[in-house]
Amino acid sequence: MRFNKKKFIYLISPLKIDKTFYRQLIFVLKEKKISFFQLRLKREKFRKKLIIGQKVKKICKKFNVKFLVNDDVHLAKRLNADGCHLGQKDMNILKARQIIGNKIIGITCHNSLKLAKTALKSKADYLAFGAFYSSKTKKSKYKASFYLLKKARKMTKTPIVAIGGINLKNYKKLLLNKANLLAISSYIWKNKKMKPLEAIKKLK
Repeated sequence: MRFNKKKFIYLISPLKIDKTFYRQLIFVLKEKKISFFQLRLKREKFRKKLIIGQKVKKICKKFNVKFLVNDDVHLAKRLNADGCHLGQKDMNILKARQIIGNKIIGITCHNSLKLAKTALKSKADYLAFGAFYSSKTKKSKYKASFYLLKKARKMTKTPIVAIGGINLKNYKKLLLNKANLLAISSYIWKNKKMKPLEAIKKLK
């Protein structure tokens, strides 16, 4: 899987999407720094996720951003998304492949090279490690290190996504330590000091 180095952001949706969101998303994607957008709606019903997903997919397509769905392989199939992100407690990657075929499937590996090796055997398209920093989006039991990043990079050429509390102060360190993509959510959507467009402009 190839991607542009300038497009180093893997943007995750806020948990709640309101009417202003779509306009903000257009502004943010226009900045051409985002490779992937993940729809992560834990609290919505399937029907509502479908409606939101269809709108978001159109916006992503317009700006050449890969549209992924978190956790829900069946939703990814219904939306004909570019792929799906799976946690360790979600569907097995081989079963997910049977449902969505040759689409992008990324796997959460927490802070474990053992989980990464298992994901690689199953031909995961990217490995997600974290949390690197404490996050407002999600409480994490797992703490990942730069040492882990470097070990993972030596192990594989498969793209590595860093997750957890990434913001303006710490993002460069992760890129310098071999992360290919940075999964960002609350820095963009829940930033008390900046609007989403201003926040994304600061990441260079």
